[in-house]
Amino acid sequence: MPTCGVGLLRDDLERRIVRLAIPALGTLAVEPLYVLVDTAIVGRLGTPQLAGLAIASTVLLTVVSLTAALEYGLTPDVAFAHGRGDEPEARRVATNGLQLAALLGVPMGLALGLAARPLCWLLGGRGDVLEYASTYLRISAVGLPFVLVAYVGHGVMRGVNQLRRPFVLVVVANVANLVLEIVAVYWLDLGIAGSAWSTVFVQILAAFAFLGIMRPHLTRLRPAWARIRPVLTSGVHFAVRSLAMFAVWNSATFVAARIDTPTLAANQVLTQLFMFLALVLDALAIPAQSLVAGALGSGRPGEASRVGRSSTRLSVWAAVVLATALAAASPFAPHIFSGDADVRSRLTAGLLILAVMQFPGAVAFAYDGALIGAKDERWLGRQAIYNLLGYAPLALATLLAPSLGLAGLWGAQLMWMSLRAWVNSRRWHRLSANNFGLALSAVGERPAGAG
Repeated sequence: MPTCGVGLLRDDLERRIVRLAIPALGTLAVEPLYVLVDTAIVGRLGTPQLAGLAIASTVLLTVVSLTAALEYGLTPDVAFAHGRGDEPEARRVATNGLQLAALLGVPMGLALGLAARPLCWLLGGRGDVLEYASTYLRISAVGLPFVLVAYVGHGVMRGVNQLRRPFVLVVVANVANLVLEIVAVYWLDLGIAGSAWSTVFVQILAAFAFLGIMRPHLTRLRPAWARIRPVLTSGVHFAVRSLAMFAVWNSATFVAARIDTPTLAANQVLTQLFMFLALVLDALAIPAQSLVAGALGSGRPGEASRVGRSSTRLSVWAAVVLATALAAASPFAPHIFSGDADVRSRLTAGLLILAVMQFPGAVAFAYDGALIGAKDERWLGRQAIYNLLGYAPLALATLLAPSLGLAGLWGAQLMWMSLRAWVNSRRWHRLSANNFGLALSAVGERPAGAG
């Protein structure tokens, strides 16, 4: 972790945040390897297979993003009860999350399997590409309920600040996935179907492993709509937030494709770099979710406020490192990604914008985590829509005036991220000034003296 220098960590709280962030970073970085491994192996089968995987993965990513509450929504609920010392309630919350995963996962999997072909067609799949995409997506739908169980596992274990075992589990699962895919695709000659079935098999094993490590944090409890409804409501807010963010990335691709091919290629590289670098900043935001909720649960709003400040400070230091590396690499890194001079020239300018973007990103991500910990997902969902106002004007101008190119497109995203940082900061300071009265009322608790 770039922020781990002894001189940068001012107190035990910041050291604790970093200790939690390191396995969180590993988990965040390792999870995408499922798709990366599939991409590397399927890519060897041929271009139609790789194109089919790209379409199927887009659908899967979108569907799974709608269930973010099973991971991010459960963490503060479990942490709040855990911080209050109410372990029976923490176990009930975790069990309700698992029940909701079962209630959602099975019908979602069935619906996704039945709708696989038309969905892939809508995204542009035709001919062999459509066949490969439909095959992969139908098989992957079988694993969807088990993916949701794993999401619950991550949410619950983050809530009790136990991140090492999930990290080890995810590493083992990805290694197993790599081995099984090589055997299924190359030795058994099962093609793209073998890739999909290998991943599903590992997802099933990972789900049962998560059930094992979650067992001490679960209880026997009959499903009750009154208890599941709040989790589902929280899920709606997280779904809106996810869809708003996907609207930025997908529309950026749409605009880039209408400028020219080098701009589209450069935009793809920048988007993937942004996603990768965001993992570092997200890793520092994840501890804030559980630590803020735990502090509020134990009636210490001042401690919750301190967590927000510390995680933001560490995130900004991480941004300094990332931005410096990006700026220093901007003349050379484009040669790694493309042999096309037009793509490289666009990437050089884009990398400099991406470097600047790390600073508002650090603030936005840190306060995202802190606000999730404060159970402010209703505001986050609504604000995610308003934040598009920071992105839309320049993005639209770039569509109408293609000469603005990649600079206009990523300038729009810089404005979007800056708006996110500003409004998140204002919201956090407002909650802190009110001793988190709004947040605590959302979970039915107010510590002594809360305003």
